[in-house]
Amino acid sequence: MRYQSVIAGFGGQGVVFLVKVLAICAGNRNIPFLGTENHGMSQRGGAVSCHIKIGDFSSPLIDTNQADLLIGLEAQESLRNISFLHKNGKVVTNADTNFPRLPFVTAKADGFALAKQGEFPIQALNVFMLGVVLGSIEDFPFSQEEVRTAIEQMNAKMAQQNFKVLEMGIEAGNRSKN
Repeated sequence: MRYQSVIAGFGGQGVVFLVKVLAICAGNRNIPFLGTENHGMSQRGGAVSCHIKIGDFSSPLIDTNQADLLIGLEAQESLRNISFLHKNGKVVTNADTNFPRLPFVTAKADGFALAKQGEFPIQALNVFMLGVVLGSIEDFPFSQEEVRTAIEQMNAKMAQQNFKVLEMGIEAGNRSKN
């Protein structure tokens, strides 16, 4: 297996948390992985992007036109990082209906609106978007159960709350396929 993902957002949105969850998923299956902690102004609330490569790779950084998946925790950050995707890459983004049509398979869900409506805490946006990935990306390398196990390993105290948000994201992902 070889799978490359870019995760983009702003500092404080949990981009690094998602990289760690995916790394745990790979580690639990004894699959090699390489990941970056972050690139950008994370401590100042600025743009952040992280890369994770699942499989046998020698460098953690993803080159232009190489990523299989872009997970955007914010619409503009999705657009800023689109150049990492290869021609058959996929985008999962936190965006409203104004998000432009892209030449990629795209799944979008408006996590900000749902959090504002009180559906889940904004701090769980990252877990919600990972759920959107699970619900919309058929070739994603990890199952729902593997992701749940990794989330529990990351933070057992918050696992049950995160599972509820993850399920909401999966349902949104199932609805968002285009």
